[in-house]
Amino acid sequence: METKILKIDAAKIDSTIIDEAAGLIDSGGLVAFPTETVYGIACRVKNGSLARLNKIKCRTSGKYYTLHIARKEDVGKYVPSIGLRAKKLVQNAWPGPLTIVFELEEKDIDKIQKNLEEEIFRNLYKNNSIGIRCPHNPIAAMLLQRTNCPVVAPSANITDQPPAINGPHVLEQLSGRIDLLLDAGTCNYKKSSTVVKIGKKGLEVTRPGFYSKKELEALSTVKILFVCTGNTCRSPMAEGIFRKYMAEKLQCNVDDLDKMGYKVISAGIIGSSGYPATAEAVRACADMGVDIKAHRNQALSKELIEESDIIFAMEQIHRDRVIALDRKAAKRCLLLAGDTGIPDPIGHPQRFYNNCAKLIERFVRKRIGELEI
Repeated sequence: METKILKIDAAKIDSTIIDEAAGLIDSGGLVAFPTETVYGIACRVKNGSLARLNKIKCRTSGKYYTLHIARKEDVGKYVPSIGLRAKKLVQNAWPGPLTIVFELEEKDIDKIQKNLEEEIFRNLYKNNSIGIRCPHNPIAAMLLQRTNCPVVAPSANITDQPPAINGPHVLEQLSGRIDLLLDAGTCNYKKSSTVVKIGKKGLEVTRPGFYSKKELEALSTVKILFVCTGNTCRSPMAEGIFRKYMAEKLQCNVDDLDKMGYKVISAGIIGSSGYPATAEAVRACADMGVDIKAHRNQALSKELIEESDIIFAMEQIHRDRVIALDRKAAKRCLLLAGDTGIPDPIGHPQRFYNNCAKLIERFVRKRIGELEI
């Protein structure tokens, strides 16, 4: 068999070439194509096609390949419930040189099995997980968008050989073994994508690549902000109580929340900073096993709002101030207690603080219960 070679320009893509390649993939052919990292081999998720792919790559049949998608929004077809950190990573790093291994709950696996063909399901999911990549390359994106079946795309090389970064490199190893090469010149990054596994236990880099672990941790850290008036009563209590129950949900120590990728902070709208939580707030939290003695208040700012993924306000006046500083925050800024506010205990006896803390605890637990982790 002779490998057909078609030159293609990423700056001016010939759609007829893409359609030819997509049709070939849908009919069971193997097509080498460029991504921003290295060249890949596009293969439909069918037993016969995958067996042929394994043979040319000299790979055992027990290995699973990474699903490639045209748009990051397509991930929902294969991962119904995406945790907060994984969702943040998808938003920040896709399309791009990153493969994400998603861990799925049993309920989601059951849902997927009902929606996907059995053959496709068995070839994509292993141990309730799936690896997905969304390449940042216009040729790759168009090709994946025009195929009619799910596509996996391992690097265009024989196993244990260097991945190909241009057309000639592909042909050195795979000439006569694949049906078509879309030759668009040399890939931008010239190195494989990073592979990261992310789930309730945190983030694990299983294959080094373009991104470092430190960069991925920064890209996936979820920031949760609580807002009240002075940041000395309600919001520091909410911050401390939230940290307690979030740690319980993640099955980690409170002090390890940052390592698990969750940063919880609080701020006040009146602009003061450096003051501790009131003695009454400290005492109310201590009765719940929450220590906020080290808290120092800070002023709400546009920067704090912009970097926060979820914002909980104690009253509508606080939410209004958040939105006034950043209109884009409206969708992610909620009243902690839903349709009502949490009264300010400042100036009242200790029992008011205790009742306020219990009210905050009630709604914090409700909110945490709603979060996908």
